[in-house]
Amino acid sequence: MTILRWLRTRDANLSALRRSSRAALIMPVLFALYAEVVGDANAATFAAFGSMSLLIFVDFGGQIRDRVLAQGSLVLAGAVLICVGTLAAQRIWLAVPAMFLVSFAVLFSAVVSSVFASATTALLVSFVLPVNLPGAVSVIPDRLLGWLTAGLVSMIAIAVLWPAPTKDPLRLATARTLALQARTLRAEVGRIRAAHGAPPTQTNNTPPSDAPTTAAADNTDAKATDVRSADAEITDDLNDSAEAVAHLRKTFFSTPYRPTGLSTATRTLVRLIDQILLLQSVLEQPPLAHTPGRHVKAVCEVKLAAATLLDHGATVLETVGDPTTLDADLAQLRKTQRAMEEAMTSALPHKEDYTEFVTSLEPGFRAQEMAFAISEISQNIRFTVAARRRTWWQHVAGSPPPGAGSALASAQDRAGAHVERHSFWLHNSLRGAAALAIAVLVADLTGVGHSFWVVLGTLSVLRSNALTTGQNVVRALAGTVVGILIGVALILAVGTNTMAFWFLLPIAVLFAGLAPAAISFAAGQAGFSVVILILFSLIQSSGWELGLVRIEDVALGAVVSLVIGAVFWPRGAVPALRQALSEALSDSARYLGSSVGYAVSRCDALAPRADPPAGDAREAAASARRLDDAFRGFLTERGTKQLPLAEVTALISAVALIRLTAESILDLWRDDQGEPGVDRTAARTEIIAATDQVLAWYQQAAQALADPDDLPAPLTPDHSANARLVDAVRRDLGGAETPVAVRLIWTADHLDAIRRLQHSLSAPFEATSQSILAKSPA
Repeated sequence: MTILRWLRTRDANLSALRRSSRAALIMPVLFALYAEVVGDANAATFAAFGSMSLLIFVDFGGQIRDRVLAQGSLVLAGAVLICVGTLAAQRIWLAVPAMFLVSFAVLFSAVVSSVFASATTALLVSFVLPVNLPGAVSVIPDRLLGWLTAGLVSMIAIAVLWPAPTKDPLRLATARTLALQARTLRAEVGRIRAAHGAPPTQTNNTPPSDAPTTAAADNTDAKATDVRSADAEITDDLNDSAEAVAHLRKTFFSTPYRPTGLSTATRTLVRLIDQILLLQSVLEQPPLAHTPGRHVKAVCEVKLAAATLLDHGATVLETVGDPTTLDADLAQLRKTQRAMEEAMTSALPHKEDYTEFVTSLEPGFRAQEMAFAISEISQNIRFTVAARRRTWWQHVAGSPPPGAGSALASAQDRAGAHVERHSFWLHNSLRGAAALAIAVLVADLTGVGHSFWVVLGTLSVLRSNALTTGQNVVRALAGTVVGILIGVALILAVGTNTMAFWFLLPIAVLFAGLAPAAISFAAGQAGFSVVILILFSLIQSSGWELGLVRIEDVALGAVVSLVIGAVFWPRGAVPALRQALSEALSDSARYLGSSVGYAVSRCDALAPRADPPAGDAREAAASARRLDDAFRGFLTERGTKQLPLAEVTALISAVALIRLTAESILDLWRDDQGEPGVDRTAARTEIIAATDQVLAWYQQAAQALADPDDLPAPLTPDHSANARLVDAVRRDLGGAETPVAVRLIWTADHLDAIRRLQHSLSAPFEATSQSILAKSPA
């Protein structure tokens, strides 16, 4: 196996090699420029650390233009932090609270944007250095000179030195999934048409129907063959789309930060994933448990229009084409949807026909549910693509596409969602800020040399719980010791030959940037230690004594991080995930109940008209965001533990499905103006009773997750509910105004789908609660 092939197995897309190669080329040059040519130690130090921070610790994605803009924003933000850090460093009583506030702002701001999240380390380094390196206010220009030079060169480097390929795996995986789901819909239509084929043409010689001919029998056999072939095709297409959805989910959660925030394109793309999960759940229902009957043509027209919209949407998303081309497809889908609803609004049946009536509405309900999901998908495709097609100035100004909402509103929503005592991100931000602030104080009180290493040591080993932090303490110190031994050996071997140090510096930088990905965290620490020893040997010859200082400082920082981790969050991400699941399930169920209440209030003149549940919608979305971040922390910390990831993911998907079902009910009733003077108390009472029963189960399940406790037994189906509902609708409407009757029964179908979801959650809940969620320390 060649070295390059081995690297590809450890370093996907060679991204670490790309970053470290740039730094190995640029950092020594800038360091030599200011240390040897200009003779400015301050500028040299900040140029060196700035180069490493901006080229190794951060790697923005997207188009080249977007990367350069993000890099430029990071450089400017770092320049501001250098000024603030230098000013705060003049007094320890100012440095400690400044470290806390700045660290908290940097860490917590990552919740609103993946750009902020990926730049967290670089931003913190730009503040840690000036707040811990002694220097008067007069050194600010020199420090800014080194940092801004490194920033300018880094912007050029990411654009022209081995630029990363422009790829968006999440967007491409989404487009592929949509195309496969469109194929599944077309297969369903083919199966329906095969099952409802036209009878053989009649002629004058055709014998009576009670004496079928061989041709008729052959036609029946051919139809049966077509149906079996269509069934096999549907099965294959469903398997393909299910695999694509699983791959999409894996791609989404494999990113260390939720790809959302200030970018409109990424915000809307994330929303697409939730809607694709809803659509897949609809497609995976037995497609022909109830055949469309007399509504076969209307249902097939809706599914074909939906498949066309999905196909075109997948193409537009993949190619970033003109999103306005989807307008005609969306209009056609809505037209066929209205036609289907009109076709199904025939008179209510007699009492003995209620089962047939409800059964005949089932295919229409599935088509309506599917059409809602695909309509929402098309809107988000429009926003995603329109955001990517904005001009450079519109990107800089943050101008959102029409209807997509503002970046500021999105940032407020995401930040507001985490201003909550159980928030995983809030805990991490507070704990990290406290650790760094205490590290500054400890470094000052102990009077250690190069005190910034105490803070950098804290930053490098701090993780979200004490156990994981402890593991990284051992690895960090082991790596540091090895690095120091290597560095001291180099110092003793080289002596005063500075040319040898200049030769070794780029090699050390390359190794330090590549080692964490290709070898281990400890190897990266070792490489970083060697780099620092070489840098300070070039600036100020200290020999092996500097190695001892490095070990002392990092050990002190490691102890601080361990103590803070134990005090602020001794149990880690697992209990946070349990709590986030409980809150998200409870809030989503409450939102569903409010949506049903809003729906039935619009069909009963005697009931007070309810407002749209905007507040519950915001709470459900906020808890879903917290759940997403808690799950990412859970994945980060899982280590070698055997986790039922499929079961945990099933619970998370269920939360999204409940929330999207609430929105589907709202969409079903939003345009209904009702009929004044019509009393629908009986029908409304039946719907509310069914809602209360279903929601009570989910609230008990949410409480069981929080405690933890046993999951309540799934609700048994009420076979008489449909009869009671149809009878109530008949009494209320007197057989008239059947569009309202259809909506009422479809609302009940939504609730029944959520009730049936309980059975699929029993196994994931049991496995997750027993092997993971119930594992909290005494």
